[in-house]
Amino acid sequence: MKFVAYPDRELLMLALADVIASELAETLNAQGRASFSVPGGTTPGPVFDILSGVGLDWANVAVFLNDERWVGEDSPRSNTRLLRERLLVDKAAAATLVPLYAEAAEPEAVLGALAEGIEPHLPISVLLLGMGTDMHTASLFPGADRLADALASNAPVLLPMRAEAAGEPRITLTAPVLAGAMHIHILITGAEKRAAIEAAAGLTALEAPVRVVLDNATVHWAE
Repeated sequence: MKFVAYPDRELLMLALADVIASELAETLNAQGRASFSVPGGTTPGPVFDILSGVGLDWANVAVFLNDERWVGEDSPRSNTRLLRERLLVDKAAAATLVPLYAEAAEPEAVLGALAEGIEPHLPISVLLLGMGTDMHTASLFPGADRLADALASNAPVLLPMRAEAAGEPRITLTAPVLAGAMHIHILITGAEKRAAIEAAAGLTALEAPVRVVLDNATVHWAE
């Protein structure tokens, strides 16, 4: 992996947003369209705030989450809600949001339809991931019920995932989809996550799911 350390979080967010904007612009110029897959949580919020005001051809950018908690957008735990509030505003409001949630009691009921929405936008042009201190990324959690299925080379685009650390059920992009992205960035902060990602390099994907993308990823870190 390529590891980039920044002197502070503000510079990290600014520099990462600039890199992502450049990669999206290059893809748009070359192909006429691009896809951008992003994490939920609060950490990437400042990156979203910056990108939302960048003058890209957002009308030809498809945006979708790495994973989603199985909750409606009225829930404060909805990653989709975060995207609408922080990224899909200002100039980036013209982008197309490809959903990773639909009204259903369980993700299995709508898995096929959601996967059909994602498939035309693969491979992912620019992938931004986060990572937990347990070395999970997207909703690929160590010990999750379908982790082995999601890590398989023939895994489908999407899988439901349940894990004790996850809380509610999740839906997630699988390892082949994540690893197949053209540009891969991992955003982490703090000493504990730096130690975790360094440890992950010596572990298996079952032990440290973030391992599936590390070889081709740029890790962006600040204390």
